[in-house]
Amino acid sequence: MGFFSLTILLLLVFMLIGSAIRIVQEYERGVVFRLGRVVGARGPGLIFLIPIIERMQKVDLRVITMDVPAQETMTNDNVTIKVNAIVYFQVINPVQAVVNVLDYIRATSQLSQTTLRSIVGQSQLDEILAKRDEINQRLQKAIDEGTEPWGIKVSLVEIRDLELPASMQRAMAAQAEAERERRAKIIHADGEYQAAERLAEAARIITQVPAALQLRYLQTIREITTDKASTIVFPLPMDLVTPFLKMAQEGGQQERPAAGSQVGERKI
Repeated sequence: MGFFSLTILLLLVFMLIGSAIRIVQEYERGVVFRLGRVVGARGPGLIFLIPIIERMQKVDLRVITMDVPAQETMTNDNVTIKVNAIVYFQVINPVQAVVNVLDYIRATSQLSQTTLRSIVGQSQLDEILAKRDEINQRLQKAIDEGTEPWGIKVSLVEIRDLELPASMQRAMAAQAEAERERRAKIIHADGEYQAAERLAEAARIITQVPAALQLRYLQTIREITTDKASTIVFPLPMDLVTPFLKMAQEGGQQERPAAGSQVGERKI
């Protein structure tokens, strides 16, 4: 009986020692309760507890990545969309995370969903599409203010996906196409305007220096004579023909009086 009692006593001692020793990892903290009252956060390393009197609850201090489920909401300009997001947060005060909220992960998730619907409902669709960084900052600030009493720091919130109705997608595609056509017409008109300015400047230079027209004419002839496989009809400038026409007219006027005098002499 004595050996049996000793064995039981040793087992009880080992059990008490085992319940009194806890190991806390580097990324964890242990919130210790003594007779129901918070003593503080301990760790990392080896923690000794008073058996039966003290108990410990571990809290993970690493950054937690949480997906916010898709929320169907209506924007400020009455467009129904589905939007989901991702939230990055971590516990910075283990005591508050254990004492002030029952389940800080679930509470943060619910708060993130509610805040996402609220922020999107206050914004217009164009603002959500064009100013996503600003919307993300507003979400992060609002969620962080809500989780601050729980000892949680929200470091980043990102809107990950935005689902639009099919009718709205077609309308946006038509709008984008019209915008592209408008830009193309403006660019084309601008090119025509610049080309007209260059042509007007070239015309002024040729007017001041008539020899430039002859040089340009000879250059064009040189360019078109390189291809011998086709027949090219090139108009002859009137500036080159005018001197010959004048000479022909002057010669004709001189010949007509002479012919008239000969006829007159014959009649006499």
